Parts: sequence; structure tokens; C-alpha cells
Amino acid sequence: MTLAREDIEFIKAHLGEWLAEQSFAKPPAVYEIELRERMVRVEEELRHQRELIQTILVQMDKRFDAVDKRFEQMQLNMDKRFEAVDKRFEAMDKRFEELTRRLDRFMFWSFGLTVSVGALVVAAIRLWP
Repeated sequence: MTLAREDIEFIKAHLGEWLAEQSFAKPPAVYEIELRERMVRVEEELRHQRELIQTILVQMDKRFDAVDKRFEQMQLNMDKRFEAVDKRFEAMDKRFEELTRRLDRFMFWSFGLTVSVGALVVAAIRLWP
């Protein structure tokens, strides 16, 4: 169903009156003032909401900066811990190398002593009449 041009003009002409009737039978001027007051209150509330959002964004930026600093500090602490662990492993490597060197010396001396004793036993058996 389409509206004719006369219907549209009629609606435009009487729309203000109908809205005023719906506003508890207040005259159009009072209704218009009431609407303006409402718009002003809505604009003030929107401004207040915008200020709150800006405050929240600033606080969030500060919190993110604080979290970033904490992560950087944690990273530095982790680096220090890894360096300490590396030093411990290096110390353990040195100890194992020293132990290996001592075992090698022990094996050489044991082998030499065994060969010497064996040679003495063989020489004693040959020289024995």
C-alpha cells in the first residue's frame, strides 16, 4: 500500500499535534521545550560518558605500561637465572674434566704397575733355578 502525496502532506501537517497529544495533552511549544531539555541532558550524559571512556583508556595505558615493565623485569631476571645456571654447568663441566683426567692418570699408573709387576714375576720365574 503506497501513500498518496496528499496523505504524506496531511501526516506532516498533523504530526506535531499528534506527538503533543501523546505528551499528556501539552501544547506543542511545551513539548518542544521538553524535548530540548531531554536532548541537553542526553548530550551532557554523552559528554560525561566520553570523559569516563577517556579516563579508562588512560588508566588502561598506564596498566599496560606497568605490565610491559614487569615483563621486561621478568625477562631480565630470567636472563640472570640462565646465566647463573650456565655458570653452574660450566663448573660441573670443569669438575667432570678434572675427574676424567684423574681417572686417566689412575688407569695409566695402574696399567704401568700391572705391566711392571707382571714383568718382575716373569723375570723371577725365569731366573729361579
